[in-house]
Amino acid sequence: ALPISINLIFFSAALLIGLSACKSVNNATIITGLAYERQPLAHAQIALRDSTGKQFNTETNALGIYSISIRGVTPPLLVSVVSQGKTEDCSNNSRLRPICLAAIVTRTSTDSNFVANINPLTDRVVSDIAVSKGFIGPQQWVDSNTIGTIDTHIANQSLTAMRNGFSTALTLAGITNTATFDPATFPMTDTNPVTEIFSLLHHNRNYDNNTGNTGHTTLTDFSFRPIVGLMANGAYEPFDLQRARTEYLQVKNAHTRIFIVGDSTSAVYEQLRFPRMGWGQALASQFKSDSGVEVIVGSRAGRSSRDFYNSRWFTQMDYLIQAGDYVFINHGHNDQNCDSSKTLRGPADVKNLCTYPNDAAGRPQFPTGHPELSFQHSLERYIKIAQERGAHPVMFTPTARIKNAKGEQTTPVVHSHLTRQNANNGYLFTGDYTQTIKTTAQLHKLPLIDLETASINFANKAGEPGWRNYWLVVDPAINPFYANNAAGSTQVPDGTHFQKNGAEAMAKLVAEAIKKNQELVELQKYLN
Repeated sequence: ALPISINLIFFSAALLIGLSACKSVNNATIITGLAYERQPLAHAQIALRDSTGKQFNTETNALGIYSISIRGVTPPLLVSVVSQGKTEDCSNNSRLRPICLAAIVTRTSTDSNFVANINPLTDRVVSDIAVSKGFIGPQQWVDSNTIGTIDTHIANQSLTAMRNGFSTALTLAGITNTATFDPATFPMTDTNPVTEIFSLLHHNRNYDNNTGNTGHTTLTDFSFRPIVGLMANGAYEPFDLQRARTEYLQVKNAHTRIFIVGDSTSAVYEQLRFPRMGWGQALASQFKSDSGVEVIVGSRAGRSSRDFYNSRWFTQMDYLIQAGDYVFINHGHNDQNCDSSKTLRGPADVKNLCTYPNDAAGRPQFPTGHPELSFQHSLERYIKIAQERGAHPVMFTPTARIKNAKGEQTTPVVHSHLTRQNANNGYLFTGDYTQTIKTTAQLHKLPLIDLETASINFANKAGEPGWRNYWLVVDPAINPFYANNAAGSTQVPDGTHFQKNGAEAMAKLVAEAIKKNQELVELQKYLN
């Protein structure tokens, strides 16, 4: 059972031959491949560049397959695909980004037979090579219009890391020799068992904080557990295909689904960073085991309400939303990144992350002609999408930061989700984000979970140093990831994010708030 219906199984003999062994015909090289990201990328733009700088363009067919007949091609080849948008928007986060992936095919100069697939795994391999060449990510390499020298050690190292992370899944998919598997050159059609792996992955490209451009490739499993992407290169956390299959069926067949649209405070994290957890990761345990409720945590660290949509994080789960489901909208932390005078990140934050809160009278604020920069309007996009699908939007205020009235990381904690003008006049508009959320909920007659107030009260009850048992303060002896003064260590406490105890405590606060909210009576009966 796959996330898409694959029933197009008839191909012309010529196309099948092209996929299984690309051939040189009349001194021309025939290059064929499958472009796939969760599903075949139909009628997508393909650009192929060889090592001499020659570029060739074509388009995939309805099955995501392309074929190019080329004379005089010289490997290696850098192949890219763009779907649902324009190539020039692949590195742009200020509006909805298209699906963009790449692949590299390295052969000897005398080899004229090529298969060149493009998929999430090939994009990560290209990402690793691109970063080693000094690029932020794969798109910058593609945009450079040159391949340059490829370090075969880096390429082989990247392939080895990918094979190690996916070895069990590849074996389940019928790959008999995972040690030599290359997702770019392995002959496949849209019905090949390997494509099931691509269908149960979430692929995206990260965000570079300093420039605001798209960065290195990230992969998560069907339930948004990170596989690779925290670092620009390195080992993968294992992908469990059987678990992904089971979880897909559980979500598909669930009585009710809860989708969490949020940031780092509710997100799912790598085992590498345990006990760091988001409260969304702990919410499922608040529901009865036989409730038929499935919690899908699509939240992503560092994202604002605007960037979460534009950078395609929301698209990873919106196709699953059905009538009767719930969409928990939990943004506000990163929308505050609106200080254009801030050194280094300021302009990029304003361009890509920032949304402006309502004014003191409750009116949306935004630059003339740019309503998308209003926090209220940005939240309303998720409300509209949820309601169009027959789902129930629920508004959340953000969790508390450990900050007192002086801005110090200690108790008593106070409300801090607001902006005030600074000495550099860095803010175009200032105001209260929490109040904007409340206003938006009231305007649209939506349920509101005031998680900020609840978490402030929780933090102040824990006091100093008790809050450190819940927010992210981890002894490096427990996990060496937090050594060397890493953020979230005992040396550098993190008063924004949570460890396991805190995530579970926040999830319990959410459950308690649901029980008290008469607009959520249908959800109440499923809670423990």
